[in-house]
Amino acid sequence: MTHDPALEAHEHAEHAEHAAHEHDPFINRVSITIAVLAVLAAAVGSLETIEAGGAITSSSEAVLSQDKATDAWDEYQADSLKKHIYGIAADAGGPKAAKYADTAKEQVAKQAEVRKTAVENEAERDKLLAASRAHEHHHHWLTAGATLLEIGIAICTVAIITRRRAFWLGSIGLGVVGLTVAAVGFLL
Repeated sequence: MTHDPALEAHEHAEHAEHAAHEHDPFINRVSITIAVLAVLAAAVGSLETIEAGGAITSSSEAVLSQDKATDAWDEYQADSLKKHIYGIAADAGGPKAAKYADTAKEQVAKQAEVRKTAVENEAERDKLLAASRAHEHHHHWLTAGATLLEIGIAICTVAIITRRRAFWLGSIGLGVVGLTVAAVGFLL
């Protein structure tokens, strides 16, 4: 069963419209409150989904950056082995000793470049992991806000059934708290 905030908002608005046809001023106010809370819950739910997607995307990209860094470090180690082998061959002397010494020096230069690439990939990984954590943080706050808004909608329904003002005012309070939680979480 999927959770579609827009569809739920539309259904709540329809229920509110049906209740409004009774021409009871209290029911009309509660119905309007349901519609407003449903729209806010749908908006917060959409932001929640966006943040969840951002967390997953950033996390996946961080894994790719780590893979690139690992590949670069593997290349760095291979170049280090080559440098040592060519250095040993140059130290052993012989007709190609100078060429082996030059190749060993080339490996040192290549290693510096590969090391720089590995460090850059690790820095990118760290940046992406931080972005993923930030998206998750926003997602959790938005989830709490959307939940409070949806509870407010449910309590509005109870207010219609019982025709009790206290339930209606409580639902408005929950809506305000839910919207505040969502806003604070989104801005932090």
